[in-house]
Amino acid sequence: MVSSSLHDLLEHLKTKEEQVKLGGGQKKIDQQHEQGKLTARERITKLIDPETQTLEIGAFVGDEMYEEFGGCPSAGVVVVIGYIHSRICVIVANDATVKAGAWFPITAKKNLRAQEIAMENNIPIIYLVDSAGIFLPLQDEVFADKEHFGRIFRNNAHMSAMGIVQISAIMGSCVAGGAYLPIMSDEAMIVEKTGSVFLAGSYLVKAAIGEDVDNETLGGAITHCDISGVTDYRFPDDTACLEAIRRMVGKIGAKPKIGFNREKSIQPLLKQEEIYTILPADRVKPYDMREIIMRLVDNSELDEYKKTYGQTIICGLARIDGWAIGIVANQRKTVKNGKNEMQMGGVIYSDSADKATRFIMNCNQKKIPLLFLHDVTGFMVGSRSEQGGIIKDGAKMVNVVANSVVPKFTVVVGNSYGAGNYAMCGKAYDPKLMLAWPTARIGVMSGNSASSTLLQIKVASMKAKGKVLTKEEEEALKDQIKEKYEKELSPYYAASRLWVDAIIDPLDTRKWISMGIESADNTLSINKFNPGVLQV
Repeated sequence: MVSSSLHDLLEHLKTKEEQVKLGGGQKKIDQQHEQGKLTARERITKLIDPETQTLEIGAFVGDEMYEEFGGCPSAGVVVVIGYIHSRICVIVANDATVKAGAWFPITAKKNLRAQEIAMENNIPIIYLVDSAGIFLPLQDEVFADKEHFGRIFRNNAHMSAMGIVQISAIMGSCVAGGAYLPIMSDEAMIVEKTGSVFLAGSYLVKAAIGEDVDNETLGGAITHCDISGVTDYRFPDDTACLEAIRRMVGKIGAKPKIGFNREKSIQPLLKQEEIYTILPADRVKPYDMREIIMRLVDNSELDEYKKTYGQTIICGLARIDGWAIGIVANQRKTVKNGKNEMQMGGVIYSDSADKATRFIMNCNQKKIPLLFLHDVTGFMVGSRSEQGGIIKDGAKMVNVVANSVVPKFTVVVGNSYGAGNYAMCGKAYDPKLMLAWPTARIGVMSGNSASSTLLQIKVASMKAKGKVLTKEEEEALKDQIKEKYEKELSPYYAASRLWVDAIIDPLDTRKWISMGIESADNTLSINKFNPGVLQV
């Protein structure tokens, strides 16, 4: 039985997933169909192999953002990792039901993340273009900086040089600077009557040079396939275009694999659904992370490294869907120390950091991917820890995570606070995929700690100005601070800003990690570092 708290979180997740699939709403979807076009999600469904698994990246990007402009569900673009003719690919489809597929600042970030995945894993990327271009009211946040819109074209060029296949289909509008994306791809297709590509549309042409011309003559399929030669193929409708992309991908030659170890997949011996009952509703209540791990790994088998040493971190070798993997997980269990009991609340001690550091080095030497499971409140503080060299040991762990050359995957199960987030391979440390369960919290510290700290600062500041708050005023101010901070700790706040790639049901974890390793197995090389000499 699912705990009531987790049940509510899962229901909330499913509700939000259904909402985001509607994009700009049913009315906009109907308008897309009236124009003879499929929606972004319908296009992806026709493109991928039927009844195969997919991973959607950034479904909640833009959640509760840009509300003054009517919102931007899923950032107006759908990104999926899926199979085309059994080949794993990244698919990027503009959602024209959301502001005509216009690019908001977060849209550019999401597109860059899609390209990053293709580049890191050396896998093909397919662009299904249907966009009105940059959202002009926010052009200053999306146009000129290093990680803005122009970076996408830079990546187009780099991927071509790297030999990563890029195929674009112009299935709707493709305007101004956005016109370079499909044309800088290796091959460009266009759909008749609905697809158009030009640097300036008919209105701007009229304003700029006084020429009267319609958009179809200016940049339609016949113009660019028969006259300009800008596009390579034209098709009568979306379906014909998507079928041609499938045939094209099906003819791509095989590339050598890195060769991560894989055997026949075995389901966990223990029921995965029991994860729901193991995770406590109370965020500080202890539980045994091993019980979670045993329900994620093949045959519920974990070969644990230094089991009785550094007990606030669990390290061990296992398999997920047949793939060999090294697991580094925070422990929040109460253990007996002689006659006394000691609560290990996800804190990293010096011995735990030392153990994890050595284990990560071993996995690099053996070419074994790494999975980090977060429920961490940070590194241990206090005079005893400082004198014991916690900063030194923590720095070693951060160092080895940063320099790790094998694929890394991160799942935030519970808390992910402070430097603990960094040491456990947070977003800044280049995990191949950064995932969160609905129970996740990501921030500098917990809401209680943050509100208490910020309240002290605020009270001291006001006292210096001669104002002393009553007990009731202090409590009201603390609640106000805590409410804001708790919202910012939410996994949806993180997902909206692409700090995590997805919020997932715990039962989907095996699928995400397996497809992630399969994608990473295509990497051009293990890395520029030599895994055999990684040392701290």
